Amino acid sequence: MLEFLTGTGLAISAGLNAYVPLLALGLAGRFLDFVDLPAGWTWLENPWALGILAILLVIEIVADKIPIVDSVNDWLQTIMRPTAGGLAFASGSTATTSVVSDPAAFFSSNQWVPLVLGAAIALVVHLTKAASRPVINAVTVGTATPVVSAAEDVGSVAVTLLALLIPILILLVIPIVVWLAWWILRRWTRRKRPAP
Repeated sequence: MLEFLTGTGLAISAGLNAYVPLLALGLAGRFLDFVDLPAGWTWLENPWALGILAILLVIEIVADKIPIVDSVNDWLQTIMRPTAGGLAFASGSTATTSVVSDPAAFFSSNQWVPLVLGAAIALVVHLTKAASRPVINAVTVGTATPVVSAAEDVGSVAVTLLALLIPILILLVIPIVVWLAWWILRRWTRRKRPAP
């Protein structure tokens, strides 16, 4: 159960920022004794992987603070965030992975389930974020973009830390994320309706 909550929290975090949970997992696996990544995921601890993730994180943080660039970045991240969510969920929930030499065996062994589940969770969070940003930019003429982006970054880090250190608290995060997604979707659909 705790592994599932850890994976869920990491996938939620990846929906906000693809690189925070992966970098945190890699650093935790490398430097903390209580985090042991599954054998197939130890590449996250590699100094090269950590360096690349750190560079991508800096680029993401900067791009996400600039109005209009943040929306373009969100479109580009539509592939990366769900992918990172799948990877984070699979590694955080201690899923077993192996080199796939026989695709039929991969699908029959259910190794794909954590990857798809994590990708789906991250995609929902990402789409909620991507849908809200143009509205926020339009309403505030871009002035709120850096503040909202910073809040998302802090949220991503906080959810990642909760997922790694106190995964039971992810049970409190899930309803908040669902409510925010519902609220943003409701506001977005109201704006799309033609005026009477």
